[in-house]
Amino acid sequence: MIELERVSYHYPESEPALKEVSFSVAQNEHVVLLGANGCGKTTLLRILNGLIFPQQGAYRYESEPVTPRRLRDKSWSRRFRSEVVLLFQHPEAMLFNPTVYDEIAYGLRQLGVDDLHGRVRCWADRLGVEQQLQRPPLHLSGGEKQKVCLAALLALEPQLLLLDEPTANLDPRSTGWLIDFLQDLRVTTVATTHNLSLAGELGDRVLVLSEEHELIFDGRMEDLLGDEEKLLAANLVHSHRHGSSRDKRFHVHDWS
Repeated sequence: MIELERVSYHYPESEPALKEVSFSVAQNEHVVLLGANGCGKTTLLRILNGLIFPQQGAYRYESEPVTPRRLRDKSWSRRFRSEVVLLFQHPEAMLFNPTVYDEIAYGLRQLGVDDLHGRVRCWADRLGVEQQLQRPPLHLSGGEKQKVCLAALLALEPQLLLLDEPTANLDPRSTGWLIDFLQDLRVTTVATTHNLSLAGELGDRVLVLSEEHELIFDGRMEDLLGDEEKLLAANLVHSHRHGSSRDKRFHVHDWS
């Protein structure tokens, strides 16, 4: 479904955010992009969503290059924007409509889809926000805001769902609910996290970005956990000093 070939990107007057990253994702895969804060995970999702573009290398969606020129084709852009969607880390950045109903309906209205009301009710029910449809979304709790944003994206019936640190601002109950929901979702997903404990639940396949902004691992979670060198390079584990001796066991970084 998606393919990145030696993709690099850097922001003005800063170190590179991504260095020659290459991988592909097949339809219906659930992939987790793992790495410490600042390694380039969000930049990579923005490229996959067509918000920014590789400065070197290529990104293809269903064999089509994703470029500014391609997105100027209104028909192709309309299709891409409905099929590839991004859930931001902070839901407040996505909420701007007066009611939850209007929030979920917004993208559907832009695309002129049939049965708008039915889709809004369906996804509000599936996400558990049907009782909130007439409320202002900014008045909701953090977990409810996340559900509204997800409902607005999934109402478009996307083919690829990108999630930027989807559990970062959720309490344990909401985190558990979201993981269960995503595991049952029949949509290709790429989710980022820096939480090693949650990574195996967010995806069947793990991609790891190092602090040098390079892709250093692509495989199964159990194989990653056995590779101390890769975990250290990605700043996902550390060792403790106890008294005058250094503990040889490695400990997980699970920042919130």
